[in-house]
Amino acid sequence: MKSVTRSLRVLEAVARHQPVTVGELTKIFGLPKSTVQRTLITLNEAGWLRANRKDTTRWEIGARVLAVRPAALQGSSLFAAAREPMIRLRDAVNETIHLSVPDALQGMVVVDRVDCDHAVRTFHAIGDTSPLHATAAGNAVLAHLRKSEIDEVTAGTLEGYGEETITDPEQLRAELHRVRERGYAVNHNQYLQGVSAIAAPVLDGEGAALAAVAVSLPDSRFEAGRLPEMGRLVAETAAEITARHLA
Repeated sequence: MKSVTRSLRVLEAVARHQPVTVGELTKIFGLPKSTVQRTLITLNEAGWLRANRKDTTRWEIGARVLAVRPAALQGSSLFAAAREPMIRLRDAVNETIHLSVPDALQGMVVVDRVDCDHAVRTFHAIGDTSPLHATAAGNAVLAHLRKSEIDEVTAGTLEGYGEETITDPEQLRAELHRVRERGYAVNHNQYLQGVSAIAAPVLDGEGAALAAVAVSLPDSRFEAGRLPEMGRLVAETAAEITARHLA
């Protein structure tokens, strides 16, 4: 039982301090470096932790945690508050609706989905992850984070996924300003080619983003003329989820 407890505490510590080194964890727990290293390797083999892509000496939360997290959220007040408004939004636009939550500053995780009835539609599995800077859901959340958090995201390398991806920090800050002004974010081939989305943030009582609700659709059905109407519907849905969650 001691080894199980230690593993859980190491997992929690990585989640709080990621990306973190073995040496940093050794100082936190006062354990031998070899003990911490074995625990990290065990959690890595099980999929709970992974080495950071840019610095393999540092550890971060793995995909298994991200996959389990949505299931845990299904009993939460956020999930319950979002479900009915998402269905109504789907019925209004007949496109796929996603609810995503931020994984710290690492990206977005899909936690719920309501499918449309088009034969050709977008699909993101529950637990799928995506970058903050290149998606509508990510920009909707990023625009409502603290300035220090936005600075942290824009200080790093912004990966390009296609010609439309914003990779310049100043351009991204300008886009986030537009998101705050109009109340919704737009992704037009910025992350996945042929996929577009319109998203708005679900906020907490202090105005910080807890999640984002998005309409996702194939690029073939994206119409610039419908964008104001779609944006309004998404923003109204996000506002309703916010109100229901805070009630």
